[in-house]
Amino acid sequence: MLTEDLTIFRTMDDGDFRNCALMMAATDPWVKLSMSYDICLKAFEGEYKEIYIAKYGNDLAGFVILQVCGTFSGYIQSICIDEKYRGKGFGTFIINFCENRILEFSPNVFICVSVFNTGAAKLYYKMGYRLVGELDSFLKEGFTELLLRKTVGPRLGYKSL
Repeated sequence: MLTEDLTIFRTMDDGDFRNCALMMAATDPWVKLSMSYDICLKAFEGEYKEIYIAKYGNDLAGFVILQVCGTFSGYIQSICIDEKYRGKGFGTFIINFCENRILEFSPNVFICVSVFNTGAAKLYYKMGYRLVGELDSFLKEGFTELLLRKTVGPRLGYKSL
């Protein structure tokens, strides 16, 4: 199984951020949303984010940006898998990693998916995410984002698993 050789680790390195932004800007859904490299790079800014990269050997296979504070702490802000690794279980592996990390501090995991990104949406629904709302023209005029949630219970009184 390919994911056995996948390693995920936290990074705060600007070089990693630049490489990840290049990957984002070259793949959907970001291409379809006309998000340039500079716009993608801004996604890594902010104090309350954790950025993890996934390496397959020495190759950057993907990354994820998590929001870890605030009302929607536990939000998977961005997840990107290099196109050559899509459909091989890497997305599932990384989302499972995210869920385990988020459940340390929140009973809720949130993620948005562009309505046209049917492959990603199919994966999220298969993994137990449920639609909680639609955000019309959220990122770009004329494009709808679906807000999904997976939960193990309410926020009040939550004790980490």
